[in-house]
Amino acid sequence: MSEAGPGAEPRGPGAEPRGPAAEARRPPAEARRPRLAPPVAAVRAAVRNALDLPPGTLVLVACSGGADSLALASAAAFVAPRLDLRAGLVTVDHGLQDGSADRAAQVAAWGTGRGLAPSVAVRVAVGRAGGPEAAARDARYAALAAVAQEHGAAAVLLGHTREDQAETVLLALARGAGPRGLAGMPPQRGIFRRPLLDVSRADTRAACTGQGLTPWEDPHNTDPAYTRARVRAVLPVLVDALGADVVTNLARTARLLAADTALLDELAAAAAPTGEPVVAELLALPPALRTRVLRDFALRLGAPAGALSTVHVDALDALVVGWHGQGPVALPGGIRVMRRDGRLTCPGTSTGTPAESPPPAG
Repeated sequence: MSEAGPGAEPRGPGAEPRGPAAEARRPPAEARRPRLAPPVAAVRAAVRNALDLPPGTLVLVACSGGADSLALASAAAFVAPRLDLRAGLVTVDHGLQDGSADRAAQVAAWGTGRGLAPSVAVRVAVGRAGGPEAAARDARYAALAAVAQEHGAAAVLLGHTREDQAETVLLALARGAGPRGLAGMPPQRGIFRRPLLDVSRADTRAACTGQGLTPWEDPHNTDPAYTRARVRAVLPVLVDALGADVVTNLARTARLLAADTALLDELAAAAAPTGEPVVAELLALPPALRTRVLRDFALRLGAPAGALSTVHVDALDALVVGWHGQGPVALPGGIRVMRRDGRLTCPGTSTGTPAESPPPAG
C-alpha cells in the first residue's frame, strides 16, 4: 500500500527521488543557487509590473548612479529580456558639479556592461527659469524625452521611491496645493513611468548592497540650499514623532487623491467648452468641476502646466463667482484673461468688444 496518502501528488518516472538516500545525493547548501534577497526581489517585481509592453519594445532607464536608479537599472537589465523586451540606460550630466562628465561616462559604461543598450550619457545646459531645482528637472526631462524619441523607446523608467512620493506630498501641503498637487507623482504620465513608488529607499539601497553595487552619493541630496534636500531631512523627524507608517500613509494619500482627481478630470473634460467659457455655464457647475474647467482653459491658452498654480485658477474663478469689475488675470506665459460679454476671453483674441461692466452695488 502506498504511503503517499490521499493528498499526495502522483510521482511519475521523472519525479525527484525522496528519502535519506536522495538527501545524501543532493549538493551541499553552499553549492545550491543562493536565495534571492527580498529587496532585490521587490525591485524586480515592481519593474516587472510596470513593463506591460509589446514584445521587442525598447525601454530606457534614467540612471544617475544613485541607489534608487542603480537598483532600478539593474532590475530592468534582469527583467526586460525575460519579458522579451529591450532595455537601455540614459544618464544626464547637468554640469553642476566637478567631475560630473566623468561620472556620467562611468554610469553609461556600467550600463553597457550590464547589457543595457543603448547606454548613453547626455550633457544638458541648465537654465535659470523657476529656480535651480526646477531648471535642472526641466532640462533632464527634455533630454530623456529626446533620447527616447531618437532611439524609438516606448517608455522611460524613473527611480522615484515611496519616500520621494511622501516628500512630494509634504511639499504640496507646504505650498497650499489642491488635490492635484497632493496626488503627488503619477505612476505613469506619457512615456515616463515610476515603478518604485511603492518601494522604500531602504530597499533600493539594500538591493544595491545585495548585488554588490556601489551607488553614487549625490551631495545635492543633503545640501540645505535645495528645497527637496530640506524636506528629505524633515521626513525622518516626522517618522520619529509620528511613527514609521507616516511615509506609507503620505504615499497612500497621494494614491487616493490621484484616483479622485482622475475621476473629476474626466467629468470636467465632459463639461468643458470647446471655445471661450460662458460665465452662466460655469456658475452652474460644482466648484470642484468649475475650477478644473478653468484650469483646462488656461492650459489651452498656452499657460505652462508646471507654472500654473491654485492661485492662478482661484483668480480665474473670481472672474466668475466674485465679479466686481476687476481687471484681467495674469497667467504664466504672459497670458491675460478677462471677463467680457458674459464670457472669459484672452485679450489677444479680442474682437474689440469693451470689457463687461461690474454688477450694480448692492
